[in-house]
Amino acid sequence: MNAKFSPLFQSYTLNNGVEIKNRLVVAPMTHFGSNPDGTLGENEREFISNRANDMGMFILAATLVQDGGKAFHGQPEAIHASQLASLKETADIIKAQGAKAILQLHHGGKQAVTELLNGKDKITASDDEATGTRAATLEEIHSLINAFANAADLAIQAGFDGVEIHGANNYLIQQFYSGHSNRRTDEWGGSRENRMRFPLAIVDEVLAVKAKHQANDFIVGYRFSPEEPEELGLTMEDTLALIDALKGKALQYLHISLHEFFKKARRGADTNAFRMQLVHDRIGGKLPLIGVGSLFTAEQILEAYNTGWAEFIALGKTVMINPTIATLIKEGKENEIVTTLDPEKADQYGIKGILWDLCKNGGAWLPPLKGKDDWHPVDV
Repeated sequence: MNAKFSPLFQSYTLNNGVEIKNRLVVAPMTHFGSNPDGTLGENEREFISNRANDMGMFILAATLVQDGGKAFHGQPEAIHASQLASLKETADIIKAQGAKAILQLHHGGKQAVTELLNGKDKITASDDEATGTRAATLEEIHSLINAFANAADLAIQAGFDGVEIHGANNYLIQQFYSGHSNRRTDEWGGSRENRMRFPLAIVDEVLAVKAKHQANDFIVGYRFSPEEPEELGLTMEDTLALIDALKGKALQYLHISLHEFFKKARRGADTNAFRMQLVHDRIGGKLPLIGVGSLFTAEQILEAYNTGWAEFIALGKTVMINPTIATLIKEGKENEIVTTLDPEKADQYGIKGILWDLCKNGGAWLPPLKGKDDWHPVDV
């Protein structure tokens, strides 16, 4: 290993005593590879089979917790006991490669795909005519909270090392916290504190499941998006308030969702300051932060880590096109890391099906294509 990259391979001990062997994390990536019933599919199996080597943690793709919230074809599920064997196999594939296996818990809310809802209504915080979504009833809100807890229970039974609560990317949990999408007038909406009630209730219920199992070494993390572009959408002020609440919970980490690591705040804080730094400063050492955002090369990864704004660095797009990127860095082969996807080399990446078709056509959340210079991250 080139000595300058050694900081990336320092271990870190979480507040529950669990040691993570290094600072590299595989970010949760949509693979469209599960079977229609939400169990482990062949395309998913191939995608995850060699990407966890020499990584500290591997966060699995957004995994559905309740019927009615599926947001993409080929989405994995953690809803029914009948899915336990599949979940266990998924966890075992990651753990066999030496990384901590983290299951990301998810519900699409208004971003759910109607044809995938098994006849269920699309529900979220408030009515949304544009997406054909209605406001959840009080009974449904409690059912949603319990669904996240049930998925965490299944994850513990299946042998996962932890779960990540997906409160980012404008999915259900964020829809409840956002003043743009949550216009309720009951205890689940209105004030910032009321809008925060839903994500915090999910955190509490997931932690209660952990306590029930006496699973102290089980990792629970929370992912969030720091800002929204809409006038009444989330601002940095909202996010910092959420962090104040989350850092008082018995979580093991927080995980920011960003397209660019070095992105400055839009509003609600000093607009000359970087979002990552603002968030890390607000956490104040109470919990480690996972940073992320268009980091492709070993140099870029190290530069981000050396800012001191994140204890861990999550890698997504670069892991799509460099399945063994952590090993390449560890073995001093960082010059072999590629930064664009070559659509002529399908066999090189272990990507098949819908995901491969999307990769070949390019997209803001996908790796840049070889020979194209018009790729830009989405500004969120």
